[in-house]
Amino acid sequence: MKIVVDAMGGDHAPKSVIEGTIEALEYFYGFEVILVGNLNELKPYIETYRLDKNPRIKLVHAEQFVRMDESSTVSLRQKKNSSITVAASIVGDKKADALVTIGHTGAAMAATTVRMRTLPGVERPAIAVIMPSTEGKFILLDAGANVDCKPQNLAQFAVMGELYSKHVLGVRNPKIGIMSVGDEDIKGNELTKEAFKILTKMPINFIGNVEGNDMFENKADVVVCDGFVGNVVLKSCEGLSKAIQFLLKKAFMKNPIRITSAILGLKAFAELKDISDKETYGGAPLLGINGICIIGHGSSSSKAVCNAIKIAADLVEKDLNGEILKRLKESNIIVEKE
Repeated sequence: MKIVVDAMGGDHAPKSVIEGTIEALEYFYGFEVILVGNLNELKPYIETYRLDKNPRIKLVHAEQFVRMDESSTVSLRQKKNSSITVAASIVGDKKADALVTIGHTGAAMAATTVRMRTLPGVERPAIAVIMPSTEGKFILLDAGANVDCKPQNLAQFAVMGELYSKHVLGVRNPKIGIMSVGDEDIKGNELTKEAFKILTKMPINFIGNVEGNDMFENKADVVVCDGFVGNVVLKSCEGLSKAIQFLLKKAFMKNPIRITSAILGLKAFAELKDISDKETYGGAPLLGINGICIIGHGSSSSKAVCNAIKIAADLVEKDLNGEILKRLKESNIIVEKE
């Protein structure tokens, strides 16, 4: 098994990416890494970690890289020799099984969709994120890959999310719901109402609509929506989390007694942080792409990169894409491409 790692992506690249890659190779076995980046810029790390001497690492030069503030299409139009484009091309040419990047999300989506293409019968890929709930975790998708969707897209997202929930979270029979504005099937917009009709006929554990205030109470294991709604939900939750952390810190710092209470509760706060720690899973998969693709947060640490590589290897080993194709056929929602 071979996993391509984009060495130039992310806020702390290439340092965090290379250190995370080294950690993954030390802790996990059964795969090799193709490290893609500008070898001139990587030279200090190549020498320090003796990357060129590691039999499980292959170095591939990519002259350019996409900055976080650049357009999503730069990787395809102006920087065709960028690290993400070269990395996606390697997987697209079947010279590797998976891709891991913590760089520009839009550029990664553009490069993988064009160079790797979608699975046969899959019209659009979806970003699946793991979210915390009162009794565990649930999958939210699409979290931003497609701002406009058709009902059939949501149906395919449901299948992808179902299998990701089974393989990563270990849920035997995931409950699947559609993000909407009411429990009743007559509630929602045209997209959700039409998708509701399709999902009702599919061989999945479909529970109907899920409202925003129900998501975090374990009502569903998989919540599907278009990328516009999903991204707004995701970013709102991230912002709310930061606001709550700030307000808690401010409240506990008001007097010595509260400060003492905060110190005594450090372990509880640490446990709360672990529940929503994005580093545990390393990143979000772009499901529906013809090859495994994990996209991490730009601020990812070496630990997150390490876990992203592990997740990528696990999904390849479990043949997630093969399972998705099989399930799509069973559900009769394969899209015939022109």
